[in-house]
Amino acid sequence: MLVCRFFLLMLLLNLFPSSVFSQTETADQRAVELRGTVTPERAWWDLQRYDLKIEVDPEARTIVGTNEITFVPTSLGKRLQIDLQTPLRIEWVKVGETELKFAREGNAYFVEFESDLNVGTVSAITVKYSGKPRVAKNPPWSGGVSWQKDKNGSHFIATSCQGIGASVWWPNKDHGYDEPDEGMSIQITVPEDLVAVSNGRLKKKLHDQENQTRTFLWEVTNPINNYGVNMNIGNYVSFSETFSGEGGDLDVDYWVLDHQRETAKKHFKEAPRTLRAFEHWFGQYPFYEDSYKLVVVPYLGMEHQSSVTYGNGFKNGYRGRDLSATGVGLKFDFIIVHESGHEWFGNNISMKDAADMWIHESFTNYSENLFVEYHFTEKEAQDYVLGCRKLVKNDRPIIGEYNVNGRGSSGDMYYKGGNMLHAIRHTINDDNKWRSILRGLNKKFWHQTVGTNEIESYISQESGIDFDLFFDQYLRTTKIPVLNYQVDGNRLDYQYQNVVPGYDYPLRVQINGEVVSIKPTEELQTLLRDEAIETFEVDRNFFVNSRAR
Repeated sequence: MLVCRFFLLMLLLNLFPSSVFSQTETADQRAVELRGTVTPERAWWDLQRYDLKIEVDPEARTIVGTNEITFVPTSLGKRLQIDLQTPLRIEWVKVGETELKFAREGNAYFVEFESDLNVGTVSAITVKYSGKPRVAKNPPWSGGVSWQKDKNGSHFIATSCQGIGASVWWPNKDHGYDEPDEGMSIQITVPEDLVAVSNGRLKKKLHDQENQTRTFLWEVTNPINNYGVNMNIGNYVSFSETFSGEGGDLDVDYWVLDHQRETAKKHFKEAPRTLRAFEHWFGQYPFYEDSYKLVVVPYLGMEHQSSVTYGNGFKNGYRGRDLSATGVGLKFDFIIVHESGHEWFGNNISMKDAADMWIHESFTNYSENLFVEYHFTEKEAQDYVLGCRKLVKNDRPIIGEYNVNGRGSSGDMYYKGGNMLHAIRHTINDDNKWRSILRGLNKKFWHQTVGTNEIESYISQESGIDFDLFFDQYLRTTKIPVLNYQVDGNRLDYQYQNVVPGYDYPLRVQINGEVVSIKPTEELQTLLRDEAIETFEVDRNFFVNSRAR
């Protein structure tokens, strides 16, 4: 019987496997292409502005809305790609009152104009859509819409879409390389007993007594990455303060549930402390025009631009836990510090391709260490970042594959990337220069999308050290350098192992308690001392392993 089943299976496979599997593989490849690449239907037009209007029915868990997309053609084109993920659907697309033809391919819609649009001329389309958006299964890591209730039974709703893409809840040009140069508006209509909070500043509130709804209009004046746009709905109340910073007076607003107000007033004092530390290290907060706000949500939190979402339970640490296991992580609220750090790295400086997400996460992981150094001590800051090394997996390189909306090692872009930056700082060995590089990055790439080559080149140029092989080692391999050494009386033999060819970055070591600089290579080198070498130790701030022969 088993033999007969085996031959039957082989017969079926021989009859049609190539057609079935090749079709599936081709469809998957096409879906990846449409999501992750700058397709011809995306490339010919430059995004200028979004004007999003949505009505939310919490009971039915549905959205109905429109998005006016303003753009400028940079080359001739008449076929334009807009993204919207199932089960949502586009109902129509118009220029003025004229409907345009469109065709759907998976989560991509191709809109057809009658003729090529004029290069350099401002154009706009309006997209109407509706449906039940995907429910977030494990936000923010598995994104979508969270339809929750607060402890008093009121609706508590939020979006989170890093990775999966903003098109999971609204139609847009869903690729990181192009942001709306002139910002966007987000208008949200909800039942009258609820409040809707989004990015930027609240410009208008309207009450429709007949339909028993309220509408909240939020305005963003700066460019904004798609996944940084958010919608939060609940029984919100707000309170505010003013932060006096490098850019003048910054409006700081807090949106919390009614029963959380008093707790939040005490705990959210962490926010201005965070802004103070990061303006010191990174320069002016990038969105003074749009304000800064913390918004309580039913998940852990995310770096939504000018609308940082928070769900850490008003506790220090990461859900009350110290990721570094040193005690230092309990000195601050991880979510407030980390997600606010993204205002500089992630929102001000944004990646063009998801493969370069280390630009967002490695710098922001390191910002936690910088916060500690600013408010506490340098030793505690070092203890914290080095304590997180135990979380490095080295399962795959930090930089992922380009043009597939795929990132590299999801955990290592945090802890390994943060330790890489810490090691770069100590390789430069000039804290004033290091701070000027961090501030310079945010000035040079102010409100821009970038690739890793631009960040790498800037650090090398400004530091005066060619870090190309350093970045190759830590971003593009899973290998941690090993310093192999042997002590024999007053003689020290040493060399690098487990490194990319040509890797020769200097290290600081302690020999008999004295700080000494050495420059290992893959070739065996020898250092002779006047006295016997009793103790030898590599400075812990360099991200290398050491091994005595």
